[in-house]
Amino acid sequence: MDFGVWSKGLATLSVDCLVVGIFEEADLSAEAASVDAACGGRLKKLLERGDFAGRAGETLLLADLPGLTASRVLLAGLGARKQFHRRTWRKACGNAAAALLRTRIGSCAVAIARPPARELDDYYFGRAVAEIVGNALYRVNDLKTARKPAPAALRKVLAGPVRTPAAATRGLTHGAAIAAAAVVQRDLANLPANICTPTYLAEQARALAKSHKSLTVKVLDEAAIRREKMGCLLAVSQGSQQPPRFIVLEYRGAREGQAPVVLVGKGVTFDTGGISLKEPPAMDEMKFDMSGAAAVIASLTLAASLGLKLNVVGLVAAVENMPGSKAVKPGDVAISASGQTVEILNTDAEGRLILCDALHYARRFHPAAVIDIATLTGACVVALGHHHSGVLGNDDALVRELLEAGRRADDRCWQLPLTEEYGEQLKSNFADFANVGGRDGGAITAAWFLSKFTQGLKWAHLDIAGTAYLSGVPKGSTGRPTPLLADFLLRRVAR
Repeated sequence: MDFGVWSKGLATLSVDCLVVGIFEEADLSAEAASVDAACGGRLKKLLERGDFAGRAGETLLLADLPGLTASRVLLAGLGARKQFHRRTWRKACGNAAAALLRTRIGSCAVAIARPPARELDDYYFGRAVAEIVGNALYRVNDLKTARKPAPAALRKVLAGPVRTPAAATRGLTHGAAIAAAAVVQRDLANLPANICTPTYLAEQARALAKSHKSLTVKVLDEAAIRREKMGCLLAVSQGSQQPPRFIVLEYRGAREGQAPVVLVGKGVTFDTGGISLKEPPAMDEMKFDMSGAAAVIASLTLAASLGLKLNVVGLVAAVENMPGSKAVKPGDVAISASGQTVEILNTDAEGRLILCDALHYARRFHPAAVIDIATLTGACVVALGHHHSGVLGNDDALVRELLEAGRRADDRCWQLPLTEEYGEQLKSNFADFANVGGRDGGAITAAWFLSKFTQGLKWAHLDIAGTAYLSGVPKGSTGRPTPLLADFLLRRVAR
């Protein structure tokens, strides 16, 4: 996809289609008004007849309006002007992109009115346009034998108007890279678990490192994991015929001595719940339980593709959680890599078991910050729904960074408390602590469990159980929180 900017002369742009925004009650945006003037008031007449209401998300394609170089105009509804904000703008852009992709239009100029610069400056405007178009272009890597649909004709997108073309162009470049990284996450997460196994994830990490000189990879097999004394990780994997893998991806974009950001991803390629078996309905969606791992691999892809002046380490704990005859049982005690003992009361609380060993492994890099990303708890979905990821941590400044990155990237998270009272729920009669603390505050007690392994680290935890994928008819990976992590890394470079 070729992205660029336009600053003036909308009616004379040599593109196949102009995309303009229309508010309700025939209220034309400034860009739409300029197009209307060029075509002799045709848009105003159409709107006065009631042919297009301008409701948020609506689109209408018009052809062969006089006075325009473009052969078509796509109207995008913006809703009421008084209620227009950043989310409405994104919805209008997304629906417009989807409408364009249903045609053979090869190029367009986006001229949808946007919120004030304090909400969306030229850089974030360009970045959002590229991300939205990239998301619209995405097609699930399905395994159907039917003939594949023809690829999209759209090849060129101009965004505007802009006051600072350099900032908008930089945003378009970054947005395209973020969208490409999100494709990496979505493709991995959407694969069925009989293909995307722990071994497969390791192979993809090796392929990524082979394609980028700035990346190196090390894969620990089961024997090496055992030598690292990752007893909690091995407890989860012991019921499966699929061997575990521990993946270490290192990106070196800064000087050798600069402390890296370490991203830790939960990579449960399929989660049956183990002996604590899940309910059958929607169990197929447990192939998405490696979304945290996919987001880590996507983030390293982004860092390498943009050549970020930063050191980043990605750690992926990859296992399959199965109820085999060798599976860990409720009441078993595992010894973590840190030496702390854990009573496993619920084998379906397996993500925290593999993450605790990965978090301990992160210490050897003397990191500037550690962030783990996991589809960790259904309790987080109950608390926040599918709109915000949960964020908790032991470092307020790091948590604020993630909150602000999510707001800027339109990939928001919400902070949950992490205070000592929740730790009381993890007490065990037989080990240092248990892996679950009951139903109450489940997302928080899970994070408190992880905090036992992060003393001395600047650490934050992202629970993406409600945001990483969609259920029902639109079932599939969303690519979140790759945009959030991308903004976090980009801001770290700028510090």
